[in-house]
Amino acid sequence: MSHADLPQPPVAPQRPSTRTYHGHTVEDPYAWMADREDPELIAYLTAENAYADARTAHLDPLRESIFREIKSRVQESDLSVPVGDGNWWYYTRTIEGEQYAVHARCPRPTPDAPRPELAAGGIPEGEQVLLDGNAAARGHDFFAVGALAVSHDERLVVAGIDLEGDERFALTVRDIATGEVIDDAIAEVGYGAEFDRSGHYLFYVVVDEAWRPFQVWRHEIGTPRAQDVLIRQEDDERFWMGLGSSREDRFLMIGLGTKTTSETWLLPADDPTGEWRCVRERVEGLDYDVEVDDDRLLIVHNERSRESDLAWASLDEPGVWHPILEHGAGERFLGVDAFADFVVLSLRAGGLPALRVLPRDPSGPSRLGAARPWPVDGELTALSLGDNPEFASTALLVTQESFIQPRATYAVDPLSGARTLLKRQPVLGDFDPERYRESREWVGNADGTQVPISIVRRAGVAPDGTAPGFLTGYGAYEIPNDPYFSVARLSLLDRGLVYVVAHVRGGGEMGRGWYEDGKFAAKTNTFDDFVAVADHLRGGWVDPTRLACEGGSAGGLLIGAVLNRAPDRFRVALAAVPFVDALTSMLDPDLPLTAGEWEEWGNPLAEAAAYGWMAGYAPYDNVREQAYPAILATTSLHDTRVLVTEPAKWVARLRERATNDPASAPILLRTEMSAGHGGRSGRYDAWREVAWEWAFVLDQLGATQALT
Repeated sequence: MSHADLPQPPVAPQRPSTRTYHGHTVEDPYAWMADREDPELIAYLTAENAYADARTAHLDPLRESIFREIKSRVQESDLSVPVGDGNWWYYTRTIEGEQYAVHARCPRPTPDAPRPELAAGGIPEGEQVLLDGNAAARGHDFFAVGALAVSHDERLVVAGIDLEGDERFALTVRDIATGEVIDDAIAEVGYGAEFDRSGHYLFYVVVDEAWRPFQVWRHEIGTPRAQDVLIRQEDDERFWMGLGSSREDRFLMIGLGTKTTSETWLLPADDPTGEWRCVRERVEGLDYDVEVDDDRLLIVHNERSRESDLAWASLDEPGVWHPILEHGAGERFLGVDAFADFVVLSLRAGGLPALRVLPRDPSGPSRLGAARPWPVDGELTALSLGDNPEFASTALLVTQESFIQPRATYAVDPLSGARTLLKRQPVLGDFDPERYRESREWVGNADGTQVPISIVRRAGVAPDGTAPGFLTGYGAYEIPNDPYFSVARLSLLDRGLVYVVAHVRGGGEMGRGWYEDGKFAAKTNTFDDFVAVADHLRGGWVDPTRLACEGGSAGGLLIGAVLNRAPDRFRVALAAVPFVDALTSMLDPDLPLTAGEWEEWGNPLAEAAAYGWMAGYAPYDNVREQAYPAILATTSLHDTRVLVTEPAKWVARLRERATNDPASAPILLRTEMSAGHGGRSGRYDAWREVAWEWAFVLDQLGATQALT
C-alpha cells in the first residue's frame, strides 16, 4: 500500500496548559484529555478506533484464523474440580456459546463422600445455581463479579456485580433454594462481602472518590442501607482496606495495608456486633499476614528480615509473636494455611513459587514439626494451593502448570506425598506438549545482576538468530510473572515465535530485595534489565530485526520507558492499558490510586527527588524525535486503574514527535468503549481481543503463517 493510499491518523486537538513543580515548568497540550466526559475526547477515541480498524483491515482473515484456533482448542462446555464445603460440592461450569461461568453446587451426602466426577456439558443431579453470569450479564456489554459468598448456614448467597467496568459493585442477597431476592439495598461498593456466622448481617467495603477502599460497614439483611453501621474508616490515604474471613468462617478479618505496612483486625464471626481486635497496630515498615490456627494465630512477618519469617501468637496476646521458622537463603515467605494435621507455608525459592509442609507435633514449643519441601514437576512449574475451605482436610487441592503443561489439579496428602490427578486443563485439537520446549536462562546486566528469563518455543527452533521473538515483562509491585499455560499463546508458538518472559527487577520473582531494587530511584533497573534481555536475545535466539515487546498496566510503563531509551531493539510494541503518564498521575492525589502509589513510585508532589527521577523515565514526558517501532496501545474507557487519558495522550505525543514511516511502523490506539482495566469481560470477546492484538504483532514480524 502506497503512502497516498494509507488512511490518515486522527490529529489530537491541542489546548494550552502548563504545570510547575519544584521549579520545573512543563507544557502539556493534551492535559485536557483528563476529562473522560469531554465530548471531544470521546470523538477522538472513536476516530482512533476507526483509524486502527482501517489501518489493519487487511488483517481480518488472520484475526479470524487466530480466534478460531483459540476457540478450537478450548473445551467450551466444562466444569471445575468440585470443592467440598459443609453439605455441598461447589464448582463452576461453562456452556458452549455462552460468555460467562455458572457458579453452582450439588449435594455432598457426608464429609467423606467421594468427590463427584462431573461430566463436561452436563448438569449435576441436585444442582443449585449460586450465580449464572450469563443471565446476570444479559443486555449488558460488560460483566464482572466482585464478591460471591455463601452464608454459614448454607441458605443465602451474596453476589457483587459490576456491569460498567469501573469496579464498583451492586450487592444482591438471594435465597439459594428459591432464587428469591432477599436484599438488594447496597450498591456502588468495592470488592468483597462477608456474612456473619448467623447469616443475619452482611459486611461490605466502600470506596472513596479516589477509588480507595476505606470503610467497612455492617448491614442487617432486609433493612434499609441508611441503617447500616460504620465499623471502621481509614483516613490515611496511603492505606487500602480489605475484608475477608478465616477458614470455616470462624473470624471476620479486616486488612489494612500500604506497599510496606499492614494492620489486621479480627472479630469472632458469631459476635457480629462485638468489638474488633487488632492483631498488632501498624508500625511503619512492618508487614504481616495472619492465619487463624485453631486456638491461636500464625503470622508471616518481616519484623526481622525483609524476606519474612513464620511465627505464632495466642488469641489473648495476638501482638506477641513467637518464632517458628526463619526463611533460608534465596527464599521469601509469603503466607501460611493451617489445617488440622499440618500447616502449609507458601513461599518463593529459586525464582519460582513453592510450598512447604509443617506436620503437627504437640511435643514441640511451636506445636509444629520440621518443614518438609513439596516436590514439583519440571524446571518452570508454578505450584499453588487450590481452594481448601475445611480445617479438617487431609487431602488438599493443589495446582501446577508451566508454559507448556496445562494446569493440573491434584488431591494431595501433604504428610505422605500421595497425590491423585483430578483434572488436567483440556486442550483440544492436536495439541501435544512434546512439540514445545521451555527453559530458564540468566542474563547479565551492566551492573552485574543476573536476570532470570523464561524461554518458550516450538521444538526444533534453535538459537541461531533467525526466529521472530516476543519479549514480555512487568516489573512492579513485587508481582511475579510466573509460568502459566495459555491456549492463546500457542498461536504465537505455532508461528515460530520464541516467547520470552524477562523477570526484571521490581517484580517479586526473586524476593523482596528484587522488588526493592526496582522501585523509587532504582526504577531504572527495571528498564535496564529488560534492554539487557533484548540484547541477549537479538542474534542469539531471535532475529535482531524481528523482536516484539509487550507489557500491560505497570508493564506498559516498562514498555513506554524502554521504547524511549532503546527503540531500535524492537520491530513492534504492544502496550496494554499502559501506565505511561505516570508523573502526571502521581502529581494528582485526587486521581484513583495515586496516594497509595507513592510508596511504589515516590511522591513527586512533595519530594523534589521523586519528581526528578520520575521526570527522567516517565514515558509520556520523554517521547523524543526519533524513530519508534510499530506500536499498538490498548485501553478501556471505564478503566479506573489506568485512566484512558494516559494512553490517549501518549499516542498523540508519539504521533507528534516520532519520525516513523507510517507505512511500515504505524502507531495505533484502540479503546474498548464498554470495558475496564482487564479489557472485555466475556470469554469469546476476550479471545477476539487477543486475536486482534496477536495479528498486529505477527504481521509486523512477518510471521503470519503457521509452522508445519
